[in-house]
Amino acid sequence: MKKDSNISRVWQRLKKNKMAVVSLFFIFLMVLIALFAYPLCTDDSADANQVMLELATKAPGYKASFIVQKNRTKQEQSFVSYLINGDQYPDKLIPIANNSWEPAEQKGDSITYFKYKDDDVYEEITALKSDFVYEGEFIKVVDRTFRFGTDRYGRDVLSRLLLGSRVSLAVGLIAVLLSISIGLLLGAFAGYYGGKVDACIVWLINVVWSIPTLLLVFAITFILGKGFWQIFIAVGLTMWVGTARLIRGQVMGLKELEYVQAAKTMGFSDWRIITKHILPNVIGPTIVLAASNFATAILIEAGLSFLGIGVQPPTASWGLMIKENYNFIITNRPMLAIVPGIAIMLCVLAFNLLGNGLRDALDVKERV
Repeated sequence: MKKDSNISRVWQRLKKNKMAVVSLFFIFLMVLIALFAYPLCTDDSADANQVMLELATKAPGYKASFIVQKNRTKQEQSFVSYLINGDQYPDKLIPIANNSWEPAEQKGDSITYFKYKDDDVYEEITALKSDFVYEGEFIKVVDRTFRFGTDRYGRDVLSRLLLGSRVSLAVGLIAVLLSISIGLLLGAFAGYYGGKVDACIVWLINVVWSIPTLLLVFAITFILGKGFWQIFIAVGLTMWVGTARLIRGQVMGLKELEYVQAAKTMGFSDWRIITKHILPNVIGPTIVLAASNFATAILIEAGLSFLGIGVQPPTASWGLMIKENYNFIITNRPMLAIVPGIAIMLCVLAFNLLGNGLRDALDVKERV
């Protein structure tokens, strides 16, 4: 009952901070988008990686029509697999001339259509009609609107932006869990035991702290290799020192309190005292630090992907999108790089504002 009451008081205080509430709602929305990214995507192929060079760097709002060439290897795919991996057997989309498509000519088993090559440039193509028969004798034509335009490879920018939220939130979550776990463990041991244990852990903290974050991430990445999971681990292994220093200071103060001394007198083990009596009382500062670390992890991942040692193509990542399109900033398509940059800014801002709100809500000294 008391725990529920404390949570309720924290929530009541947090609700008074409008920016924190808006940030919490925004983060919740981002989580939903990340979970259901593929159903929301216009291009629901794996990694939203349907390359159509004919449609490269189209402006936001561009509309196009496509004739569907069926995938002969298409297999049944579960909904869960679709949510996680997207359409593993996408049909091929061929851009065509008209929005209301009609074949130029059909003769027996052949079909002739005008393939879009560039603005006002079309190529007459003759192919087997059987390649385009979709669901019986119906030749399927689909229209698409590219809300945020297309990138240099003709891929839908909005679809890749939605999928990029997965990488940013995933790297933040895994890096925070890893860094908080290591920081809590080492910080608690250093603060509780003191002496040589404290000296060794503080020495390790100072050594890691003295190495620039990016250089340390580079070193870990080169050891683990480039890839999706490697970057999560690399970022997490560089962010634990702040948590360890915070927890060490908190534990050093808490271990001298009467209830901890009473637990020692009753013969409780050190592990029980640390996990059951001390760490629950440092959850507040840890949550605030986790929100800040989440934002930092997103920035580090974006920077590493921009430098080419983070998430690798064709995986959709906001940092990678900026890398692939930053040269368009000085041309007529600056939004290709600006849009993922805005997404990074909003996500980082939301976590920082939420962290500030949690800090105020969990501050015992300010409670009335």
